[in-house]
Amino acid sequence: MQRIFSLIPNFRRLRLPLILATITALFVAACNPSNFRSEAAETSQLILSQLSDPKTFNYALSQESPNIFPYTFEGLTTLNPVSREIEPALAESWEMSEDGLEFVFRLRENLKWSDGKPLTSDDVVFSYNKIFFNEEIPTDVKDGLKMGEKGLLPKVEKVDERRVKFILPEPFRPFLQNMRTPILPKHALQESVEKKDSEGKPLFLQKWNVDTPVNEIVTNGPYKLGRYNPTQRVVFERNPYYWKKDQPFINKINWEIVESQDTSLLQFRSGSLDYIGVTPDYFSLLKREEERGNFKIEYGGPATGTSFVFFNLNKGSRNGKPLVNPIKSKWFNSKDFRQAIAYAIDRETMINNTYRGLGKTQNSPISVQSPYYLPPEEGLKVYDYSLEKSRELLKKAGFKPNSQGQLLDKDGNRVRFTLLTNSGNKIREAMGAQIKSDLSKIGIQVDFTPLAWNTYLDKISNTLDFEMSLLGLTGGLEPNDGANVWKPEAGLHMFNQKPQAGQKPIEGWEVSDWEKEIARLYVKAAQELDEEKVKEIYAETQKITQENLPFIYLVNSLSLAAMRNKIEDTKFNAIGGAFWNIDEVKISEQ
Repeated sequence: MQRIFSLIPNFRRLRLPLILATITALFVAACNPSNFRSEAAETSQLILSQLSDPKTFNYALSQESPNIFPYTFEGLTTLNPVSREIEPALAESWEMSEDGLEFVFRLRENLKWSDGKPLTSDDVVFSYNKIFFNEEIPTDVKDGLKMGEKGLLPKVEKVDERRVKFILPEPFRPFLQNMRTPILPKHALQESVEKKDSEGKPLFLQKWNVDTPVNEIVTNGPYKLGRYNPTQRVVFERNPYYWKKDQPFINKINWEIVESQDTSLLQFRSGSLDYIGVTPDYFSLLKREEERGNFKIEYGGPATGTSFVFFNLNKGSRNGKPLVNPIKSKWFNSKDFRQAIAYAIDRETMINNTYRGLGKTQNSPISVQSPYYLPPEEGLKVYDYSLEKSRELLKKAGFKPNSQGQLLDKDGNRVRFTLLTNSGNKIREAMGAQIKSDLSKIGIQVDFTPLAWNTYLDKISNTLDFEMSLLGLTGGLEPNDGANVWKPEAGLHMFNQKPQAGQKPIEGWEVSDWEKEIARLYVKAAQELDEEKVKEIYAETQKITQENLPFIYLVNSLSLAAMRNKIEDTKFNAIGGAFWNIDEVKISEQ
């Protein structure tokens, strides 16, 4: 299941005047994570940083990445990003029927929640039937498990205390991978699912928000929440009931909330942080300091995530008011217009200036590591920078410049719109500034407006009050993880978003033929078991996305990280990141 990247590394050149460095150093000293080392002098701990506070502690309602859940929850299976194989997690084994329609999972013996209560098949049945498959709960999980043209969901039944059966309506190739979805505790959440608020909505929609006392959050992963101080830190503590005996080896993890990436860099260089994502802008500086700083820069290959801009293609209205100005909606819904924009964005300059050469142009929603990725040399359409092609397409669509060089539509309206992204994310801010400059060359005025993360997320996923947006999504090996993006009714179909459970209705929402075709092909790919045919199907989806450009893809960055030498047994790679095997990671005494 794909999630929204809320944090992409800062690729802006670090040029801090001495006075700013001094002020920042005073701030760092006041909020220095090293101060918290004394709290646990006898306890191994890892100190990391994040740019923003978590949005929720409720997995089912989360759409952003990174989030707390890789540390706190596990599913029946897990993906090993090194071997790229599905492996047992909470389930020690499973059996599949000959027709591929029934799976019986056997849970490990004596599983427990972080509060010591037993974890049984009742929790698995509850998680799927009462939460993930609940139409009153707006969770993206169900989008990845809807099968066939009718979008049917599997049936989930208890066999006994340790065994649970999934009955599929049809063969579903990525089923085992979807079983990575975290299992949630029935005893802690059942009442909130069954009871309703004054508006008739499940209380679950308010459950485990960030105001919840951390001791009420019941987990099954290697860690539980120990403390949360808004705008300051999230503290993870070792889960004493984790199923891997004597693991994890690290007792505590501190997530310091540091809203400036410049400050994070200063903290890492001073020794206050144990790990930092390396941006191209910082690469040379940190490379020179490896030996002195007692750390090593790890390279994991091309990142799996995507970066892109997209227009609001929604033609609907709320309370009689169009979500998008009808004049602008006509522009945005013109394929020629979108293609013209794609040709006008100079991605090579973006790579050279913003990424310092440590990136590649991106052309597909499917990660380059995936066996289903279609390279340009095999037929994927690309949009190399060309103002000439851009102007030709605009002219074809009825646009023309006036005497001042300002672009007008066929009715004489000046082409001007707002581009949103999240503030504090320096790479996106730099990309947005360049896009504003690039599009000015074809006469378009872009009002570039970075917003606070929660405000921004509300606009693109709830109120739908936006025109153009700059964002990123997580990626991976299995394209069906993006079903919640490409199915029109799904939760991350953000370029033409249908209202989700609990949101205000939209009148006049329309789905184009090419959107329907992508959704149909995603269904077909999940049904197909012949790998060569699966590749052909996903190749077709990529051709359609690049022809119609619901997302205009930008740059694929390289996966780089700086890690203290005391951190042992990590297996850093682009697919899993630095701490995908956090339960095995150790900290040595140095």
